[in-house]
Amino acid sequence: MANSQKSIVAVIDYGMGNLHSVAKALEHVANENTDVIVTSDPAVIDAADRVLLPGVGAIRDCVGEMYSSGLVPSIKKAMAEKPFLAICVGIQALMSHSEENGGIECLDHFKGNTLFFGQNHKDPQGNKLKVPHMGWNQVKQTINHPLWHNVPDGARFYFVHSFYVVPDNKTEVAGVCEYGHEFCVSLARDNVFAVQFHPEKSHKDGLQLYKNFLNWDGKP
Repeated sequence: MANSQKSIVAVIDYGMGNLHSVAKALEHVANENTDVIVTSDPAVIDAADRVLLPGVGAIRDCVGEMYSSGLVPSIKKAMAEKPFLAICVGIQALMSHSEENGGIECLDHFKGNTLFFGQNHKDPQGNKLKVPHMGWNQVKQTINHPLWHNVPDGARFYFVHSFYVVPDNKTEVAGVCEYGHEFCVSLARDNVFAVQFHPEKSHKDGLQLYKNFLNWDGKP
């Protein structure tokens, strides 16, 4: 673990993700005893007290960069040992498989797949919906979890994505949205929490989720 004077939060830099805005949002809600470090060093990730996995863009590039940078062992070690938060494409990377780019195997932490909304995505009335799903949407909390502390049920978060996760184990779903149909936007198991939306772009509720993460002991 990190030294006794400072709590270290490692934001994993594998060449993908809006790391500056994520780090700034974490720093905004952190206390003076917390250091936020953007890092591609496995040793720093291994020593951190908490780890955040960002993600943006194509899943094949994200997972490929994780492997080519040699960070996958440290990512999996962190998911086994300490409070761990994945955001945006990060949640998709934790699934078993994604159908994006013709199909790709992911990190397999959560059993299940990532599916495309489809070019002909429609609402229940038959009206065509734009893909990617982009903008603000309400998140219904499906479990009571420390990362939802002081975040109102139905709070609006900011999304930009064309793919959504479908876990095999529905008890791991922590939040859902409606966009044509109900879909999973958050997963939780033990010390790992993952969201499809961008907390750093979601104003006070996104900042509250980050604050909750910095105070989380990794227990459900």
